[in-house]
Formats: sequence, structure tokens, C-alpha cells
Amino acid sequence: MGTGVMIGAGIFALTGQIAELAGPLFPLSFVAGALVTALAAYSYIKMSNAWPSSGGIAMILQRAYGPGVVAASASLLMALSMIINESLVARTFATYTLRIFDLEKNGLLVSGLALALIIFAYLVNAAGNRSVSGFSLFMSAIKVGGIAVFAVAAIWVSGFSSGAFAEPISLSSADALLASVAFSILAFKGFTTITNSGGEIVDPHKNVGRTILYSIAICIVIYLMVAVAVGSSLNISEITAARDTSLAAAARPALGDIGFYFTIAIAISATTSGVIASVFAVSRMLTMLTEMKMIPHSHFGMNGGIRSHMLIYTVVIAGSLAVLFDLSRIASLGAFFYLIMDMLVHWGVFRHLRKEIGARASVLLAALAADAVVLAAFTAAKLQSDPAIVAYAVIGIGVVFVLEWLFLSRTRAAKTPSDEHKH
Repeated sequence: MGTGVMIGAGIFALTGQIAELAGPLFPLSFVAGALVTALAAYSYIKMSNAWPSSGGIAMILQRAYGPGVVAASASLLMALSMIINESLVARTFATYTLRIFDLEKNGLLVSGLALALIIFAYLVNAAGNRSVSGFSLFMSAIKVGGIAVFAVAAIWVSGFSSGAFAEPISLSSADALLASVAFSILAFKGFTTITNSGGEIVDPHKNVGRTILYSIAICIVIYLMVAVAVGSSLNISEITAARDTSLAAAARPALGDIGFYFTIAIAISATTSGVIASVFAVSRMLTMLTEMKMIPHSHFGMNGGIRSHMLIYTVVIAGSLAVLFDLSRIASLGAFFYLIMDMLVHWGVFRHLRKEIGARASVLLAALAADAVVLAAFTAAKLQSDPAIVAYAVIGIGVVFVLEWLFLSRTRAAKTPSDEHKH
């Protein structure tokens, strides 16, 4: 499931944006993203091995900080970043699909098709867990194989000395390369959904961690192959011009029309399965947060249980984002939310749990520092190119913390009289 979410978003939605920021060195952004993600995974693996559960990140944060504002807010930030990811991948699906008809610049059609995919993902999830798991496994096999075929064929035809790799490299753009790592990290963040699988995986004390490592390893191989394939087929200006459909653009000069349509078919299958897997994961996470009394819940007159309500809320929010924002802004907002949440996880494990789970302080602090450096570089880059999205992110994070504080304060106040009555 984690691999399905990662590949669906990382390759098709973000490769063009990473290349636009990083220039000819953009494949190194994926390497750096993998290294930061590997450091980050240490906290999640240690926690999941110690206390495997279906609570995932919510469980980690609650054990680190207790059932308070920090744990609830950070958990909600993670859920929101996953919902943002759904809208990101849905718009990627729409742009690749419309590329067939040269209509990918039509904002209304992109929004409508993205919304249609999110509704389809809801229907698949509403059919039950077996439908999601079976569909995701089948689609993951198709897209991993298809992406590998595209990458190998494109590299074979174009070689390593053409396209972007023939352009001069400027060391002065190192800050932009560092900023691009935020998108690369976002491309890998799907591994966190595996932490929710402690209740289903056999021998979870060992296998949750192993599954996370395998997913990251598979993704870095695929990402590097695709980055080299795109970079060898197109120069940076061409990648930037076709930013939202860069893989399809790279396939045509290298492999002709057959490669072009083959790549679009793989993109459609990859993004479809990515949205379905993400809707499954985030609705389950929101259900867990509701049951843990970390977020409020209202059924608004709807029938069914909490999980069915969370499915609806998830697709409504994701659909709204897919209609209102473009790919670049959606990805940026997701990166800000995810990096803040990730830093809170590392600090919580370092501050409160490292001795209990046998985690090395040096690795936890290295992961925290890596996130902080990337976040600072990304913020600086966005303040220059799109300061409004930084404001949206700051306001969004602030609103989450304030609303959680109000909700938890009210919840505690409501409990106090009954608790006193019992005693």
C-alpha cells in the first residue's frame, strides 16, 4: 500500500517540479530525498517495531506527547497532507489523461476529471477493504513494471549525455537543489501509511520495519531510473514547459508515439491506484483519530459508522482542493504540512521515548536537522516565487493547532463534572 501511494505521487506529479527547481542535477534531489527519508524512517520503524498497531502515526505521537494538543495537531497535519496528496495525484491523473487530446491546459476539464477520479476512489473504498487491497496490489505490479520498461527503453535510446545532462551545471543553484528535496521527500512520504498496518501484517514487530525499508528501496530505484530517462530525453526548459506531464513529454522523442501513449497509460493506472490507496489510508487514520477522541466528529444526519463518514469527508476535502489549486501549490502545501509533522515525530521520540525503544539519539537528531534544513531552504525558495503559499501553510498549521486546543479544552471541561460526580 505504501509503495502504491509513493509511486503514484512521486514520479508523475513531482518529477517536472523537481527538475524545474534543481536544474540538470535534479536526479540528485531524489537521492537526497531518499537519504532524508531513510533517516526519518528510523523513528517510525523503531516505534512500529515496539508497538505495532493500526494507529500508525497517531499512536506514535500520542505515546510521545500524550493525548494533548501537539499529538492531535500533528496527527491531523499528517492526515491533511495525505488528503492534499490525493488531490495532487488526482490532478496528475487528469493532466496525463487530457494530454492525449492536447487539453491538459484546460483548467476546468482538469478539475472535473480530477474530481471524477476522487469520486471513483470513494466508490472503490466504500465497496470494502478487500476491493482496495486487491486492486492496489494488481495496479502496483502493473505500474512498477511499466515505469521500469519506460525508463530502461528511454535511457537505451537517449543515452546519458543528451537532454538536460548536456547542459552546464551551476554550483550557484545549490540552494534551489536543496529546496527541491522537499518535493522529493513528499514523493517518498507514502511509507508512513505502512505504520497503520501493524494490526494486519504477520509478525509486525519485525515485518512493519522491513516493509518500510523495502518500499523506500523500490522507490529510489524507480525514481532514479525515471529521472535519468526524463533528463536524457528533454532539456530543462522542455521539462519545465511540460512540467505536469513530463514523463509523457520525455517518452515521445525517445520512443515515439507508442512510448508516448504507453507512458500515459501507465500514468493513468499509477495515479488511479495511488488515489484509491491514499483514500483508504487517510479515512482509516481519521477514524482512528476520532475513536481516540483527538478530533471532533459529526455525522451530519448520515447513516453508517464513523469509517463511512470519514470516507465522505476525505473525498469532499480532497475534491475541493483538486478543484481550487494547481499542482504546484498543492504539492507545496503538502510538503509544508508533512515536514512540520515529521519534525514533531522525531522530537517527540527523541525527547520522551528513545530509551524505551532503544533508539539512537544521534540518528533522531540527524533526521530532525535534515528536515529543518530542507524546510528552511524550501521556505526561502517559495517566499521568492510564491509567498502566498507560505502564508497559506502558516495559517493552515496555526488553525489546526488552535482548533485542536479549543476542541480538547472543551472535551476536558465536559469530562470534569462527570468525573467529579463519580468520586
